[in-house]
Amino acid sequence: MSLKEEFEKIADDVKKVKTRPTDDELKELYGLYKQATVGDINIDAPGMLDLKAKAKWEAWNLRKGTSKEDAMAAYISKAKEIVLKYGL
Repeated sequence: MSLKEEFEKIADDVKKVKTRPTDDELKELYGLYKQATVGDINIDAPGMLDLKAKAKWEAWNLRKGTSKEDAMAAYISKAKEIVLKYGL
């Protein structure tokens, strides 16, 4: 299985966990996912009052400079950890 195939499978699996992961876990997954699929952040920071969008933007911006392959590998690792922790 290629890195991309494994990434797509675990991205699908992590959506099916029994219990919702913590906000910090979700932010980490979001940042890695966006870096793996889009690359470096390409949008302006949202306004201060949009807390959810700001948290997502910051999570993605933290990954700036990480290659798509490295982000995919880190996402796979973190998602597997979450699937093990919460179960499918």
